[in-house]
Amino acid sequence: MNSLVEENYLKALFSLSNEHGEVNVNDLSKRLEIKMPTVTSMMKKLAEKELVHYEKYRPVRLSEMGKKAATHIIRKHRLTEMFLVEVMGFGWEEVHDIAEQIEHVKSPVFFNKMDEILGHPSFDPHGSPIPDINGNIHGEQYRKFSECKKGERVKFMAVANSSENFLKFLNTKGLSLETQIEILSVEPFDGTMTVTYGDRPSEVFSKVVCDKLLVV
Repeated sequence: MNSLVEENYLKALFSLSNEHGEVNVNDLSKRLEIKMPTVTSMMKKLAEKELVHYEKYRPVRLSEMGKKAATHIIRKHRLTEMFLVEVMGFGWEEVHDIAEQIEHVKSPVFFNKMDEILGHPSFDPHGSPIPDINGNIHGEQYRKFSECKKGERVKFMAVANSSENFLKFLNTKGLSLETQIEILSVEPFDGTMTVTYGDRPSEVFSKVVCDKLLVV
């Protein structure tokens, strides 16, 4: 059984691997805001437990056992977020920190019941795929909204950044998942987009915002 701290390392390593491919100790140190000697010590410990492949000065890799452990933590986190939104009525911007605490509960039956109550959802409130009971992730291929062109009509499916401030910003714009968006114009200089959706004649989004919206 892994500790709460070990689980946080595994989850961070899994996330960084998906984002950047190769991950080194410095990457983990920055993501977790923990000093490098402490991270190095933990990598050695996780390697002894056969959860990671670690060699000095080389990228760190999750073992198959480590990947499975990481996806189970992610499954618990995303199921919890969905439960908080769908059953308890929380806003999508309110659930991350609560789920960070609940994801470390060790009882599989607790999360299996949560999954059953929710009807076995495939995605969390932010559009991220929920790993199945075996740790498999079946996600869809999205593209950044910033890559779209003038005149396109797309559907907003997920956020690449689920920070509370960003989600609150989207709330003020009345933008939620599965909203159809039409691109009215794209500013060549800085990528700013003017768009329309729902009953809004137009909204202007910076490239910083558009990079964080994932669409199909």
